[in-house]
Amino acid sequence: MSFFSKVRALVSDPPPDFVFEVSGAGIAWAQPKRPAAIEWAPLPPGAVVVSPLENNVREPEVYSAAVRALVSGPDGKPKQGRAALILPDYCARVAVVDFDTFPADPQEQLQLARFRVKRVVPFDIESAIVVCYPQQRAGAAKKIDVVVVVVNMDVASHLEAPFRAAGFQCGYVTISALSALALPGEDADEHASPVVVAKLCGDVLSVSLIEGRTLRMFRCVQLHGGSEQEATDVLATTFAYAEDELGARPKVLRQSGVARENEALVHLWSQEFGLPVSSLRSRFGAPGAYNAGLHGYLEMTEAH
Repeated sequence: MSFFSKVRALVSDPPPDFVFEVSGAGIAWAQPKRPAAIEWAPLPPGAVVVSPLENNVREPEVYSAAVRALVSGPDGKPKQGRAALILPDYCARVAVVDFDTFPADPQEQLQLARFRVKRVVPFDIESAIVVCYPQQRAGAAKKIDVVVVVVNMDVASHLEAPFRAAGFQCGYVTISALSALALPGEDADEHASPVVVAKLCGDVLSVSLIEGRTLRMFRCVQLHGGSEQEATDVLATTFAYAEDELGARPKVLRQSGVARENEALVHLWSQEFGLPVSSLRSRFGAPGAYNAGLHGYLEMTEAH
C-alpha cells in the first residue's frame, strides 16, 4: 500500500465537523460536511512561533481566544464536534527510512522507527509523538520505505490544547506538507514520476520527492531571510538525490506558497532544472502558503 493510500485510510468517513490548519500567521479552517468554504483567522505576529524544539504558543491567551472565536455560535460559545488538526511543517521532523524487513505489529513498528530516527531528532525521542507509514518500494520487493513523523510532545500538546478546551475532539493530527501531497498539479499529469513538490510557508520550505505513489524523501528547511537562492539550492540537492538514488531526473516540479505574482521565481526554477513548474490545484480554490494542507485534507475527504 502506498503512503497516499495509508493516509487516505486514516481520513474518517463521515468526515469530521471541522478541519483546522495552524501556522505562525493564523488559523485556516473549513467544515467538510458543508460546501467547503475555507475561512481564515489571522494571529498577531509572535503569538505562535513555529519551532520543533519548544512550545510554539508564545501568547496562550491570544491563541486560545482566536480558537474560541473561530466557530462561535449565536450564543458566543464555540460549536463543538469532531475535528482534524493540521500542524505547521517546521514543528515536526519527517524522515523516510528504508528497511529490508519491517514487522506487522504496530508496536514493534514504532520501536524500530524510534530507534532509526532518534539520532536525527533534535529532542528526546522518548517524549515525542511518533507515527510511521510503511510503504512497499515500487520495483523492489525486498525494500520497505517507512515515513516516520516525529513531533515533540510539548509542541503538539500546546498547539492542540485550546481546541480540546473548546470542546473539539481532535481525532486526526498531521502536518501541512504531507496533507498537501494529496493535491494534483495544474500540469494534470497524474502519471509523471518522479515528481518534486515544494511547499513554501513564510521562511520555511518543505520538499517532497515522489516516485510513483511512494514518498522517497522529505526535507523541511528554514530559509535565512526567506532567501530565494537558498530555496533553489535546496531544490537542487533534491534533484541530485533523485538522479543518484532513483536513476531518474524528476519530470515536473509542483509548488504551493509561491505568490502568483512572483513569476520570476517560478521561471528561475523552470530554467534552472529544465522542466515545467506547476502550482498545486484544488477544487476549493487556490492553495496558499498557509492553507495548502487544509486543501489537501479536503481533497482526501472528497476522494474517500
